[in-house]
Amino acid sequence: MRQLFLLRHGKSSWDNPALPDFSRPLALRGRKAARRMGKEMASRDWIPDLAIVSAAIRTRQTWECVVSQWPKNSCVFEFSDAIYEARPERILAEIRKTGSAVQSLLVIGHNPGLEMLAMQLASATSEPTALRTMSRKFPTAGLVRFHTQERWANLAAASAELTHFLRPKDFE
Repeated sequence: MRQLFLLRHGKSSWDNPALPDFSRPLALRGRKAARRMGKEMASRDWIPDLAIVSAAIRTRQTWECVVSQWPKNSCVFEFSDAIYEARPERILAEIRKTGSAVQSLLVIGHNPGLEMLAMQLASATSEPTALRTMSRKFPTAGLVRFHTQERWANLAAASAELTHFLRPKDFE
């Protein structure tokens, strides 16, 4: 059984409107929420083998906040230009490149692509409350957890069971 986590970056700062979108950092609220989600992942022993992180500043900072709450040296990661503001098909293509030795994968990215991908992957056996909550709103620092029997290379629409959808406000 493989686990897939999709995490939307934390709330970004708009303090400097002259910054290009790619360079926007996290707001203080975004840092707190990302640390909260990292702490929750650690408490549930949801530490992935590999993390694929959009190369944008706010996703890199989200990663730094999340991983700061985990045991040291617990996850390999890579920054990816390919998933920056990507459509769901592009994100899925990157997931499919993951080696078969990886049992647990985290992707940190952006909406709307991440949310659309989550909705596409969710199988009929998904947890109904989690699916309904996610379909209403996928907030910043929202985290989806899936189980799948599929190899990463074969992951497709409706092939993963959504088991959890966590939002930062769930832990305030």
